[in-house]
Amino acid sequence: MGTNPYERVTAAVAAINDVLNAMNVLVWDARVNMPASGARARAEQSATLTTLAQERLLAPSLADDVAASRAELGADATLVQARTLDAVEEAIAYHRGLPPELTARLARAKGTAQQAWVEARRADDFAGFAPHLQHMLEIKREVAERTAPELPLYDALLAEYEPGVRASDLTTLFETLKATLVPLVAEIREARAPRTDLLRRHYDVDRQRAFALEIARRFGYDTERGRLDVAPHPFEISFATGDVRITTRYDERWLAQSMFATWHEAGHGIYEQYADPAHARGALSSDLIGLYAVSGTSYGTHESQSRLWENLVGRSRTFWDAHYGALVDVFPDALADIDVETFHRAINAVTPSCIRVEADELTYHLHIMLRFELEHALLDGSLKVRDLPGAWNEAMVSYLGVRPPDDRLGVLQDLHWSVGLVGAFPTYTIGTVMASQFYAAALRDDVAILPELTAGTYGRLHGWLHEHVYRHARLYRAGELLERSTGRGLDPSDYLTYVKEKYGALYGL
Repeated sequence: MGTNPYERVTAAVAAINDVLNAMNVLVWDARVNMPASGARARAEQSATLTTLAQERLLAPSLADDVAASRAELGADATLVQARTLDAVEEAIAYHRGLPPELTARLARAKGTAQQAWVEARRADDFAGFAPHLQHMLEIKREVAERTAPELPLYDALLAEYEPGVRASDLTTLFETLKATLVPLVAEIREARAPRTDLLRRHYDVDRQRAFALEIARRFGYDTERGRLDVAPHPFEISFATGDVRITTRYDERWLAQSMFATWHEAGHGIYEQYADPAHARGALSSDLIGLYAVSGTSYGTHESQSRLWENLVGRSRTFWDAHYGALVDVFPDALADIDVETFHRAINAVTPSCIRVEADELTYHLHIMLRFELEHALLDGSLKVRDLPGAWNEAMVSYLGVRPPDDRLGVLQDLHWSVGLVGAFPTYTIGTVMASQFYAAALRDDVAILPELTAGTYGRLHGWLHEHVYRHARLYRAGELLERSTGRGLDPSDYLTYVKEKYGALYGL
């Protein structure tokens, strides 16, 4: 232990961070390798580690050392010290409202519900998952009521992922986006649709993996400090800056799925790999409220990095002008008769579809809006879990004009609710808006970035993001980070300008 109060605080947090990273190892294994029969035991293991982390966080000596550190450091505290103490103090206050029994119950529910979701999705059996979802919603309501009784349920849960944002803020953001996206999608429907059949040709899975991973490396994902595996739902998870793992999924008859999922998760991984090592094992590399080891300052900020590399870079004409020849070399039989313009139009086709993670950049947000609406209804009880599949399908028709043919392609498509991420979906839209702001600011700040992108290299863009986003980890709140790097808070204008210009050109509007 340290010789002064602040050193004792950092030592205590380091031990908590170790526990959280050990739990991440169990989560990764459960999603990638674990046989189904291990789910119940894994849930108990996760519950033990979670309650152990909470017990250490609520140890009276830690609160005493935080108070003593503030008194000792006073106005001389560095920003890192002040923010470390803030993070620990906020987490202590939050967890004092959560009985250890509730923390353990939530951890167990995550473990068993996740495996139930995997099996239900495979079998297209919502009824098999419904009791787990009902149980998870009950637990999350209780968490919200105990930790933020002054807030509406949704706002209390949203604060876990995007501190300071309220449902009313999301409603305003969504209405602003809809005012442009809905008429733009309608106009595109009247235009000539691009060919997309070329994406459904045969694409060898091993070659898909090799091409996508090579591009991820060019973006900055360090495979000496990470690895790529397969999972039912793609995700990224970190155990340390030296061990950040990503997953994807493959379909030999759908090239775009694995390619963009890999780059999406690589964006998350790059954020984690390039956090300042000085923050390692500290309060600025841990979500001490959510008891999750993660360096990103909010879910939305993390999503901004995945959406930036996946879409703003990976779906751009500049990118494919640089790399399409290499893709044709990998898949000569499938793509020899396809030029870069046809391919670029295909991967950017605006086509309302069932699956969120495969949605185009415009209709994607309609998927998020319907989940936001359904989560609200589930939390306030106006929608019963048993009625969710029907409500989901009707919302899909209303928002996207598409009715899922089964629950596997409908209500069972996402992992999130099974692991307790109720209220997290809006962070994807927040992240998309942030991505456009970061990208626009980078191009304004460094005029050499665009010529480098044209050449198919990414060092300067990666460098700007490292300087303004990655290295800070959780030192700044999401809003602060945006203000510091772009000069504005969350503002959809850059995103709306981007989609209007891009899709106007693609569809000749």
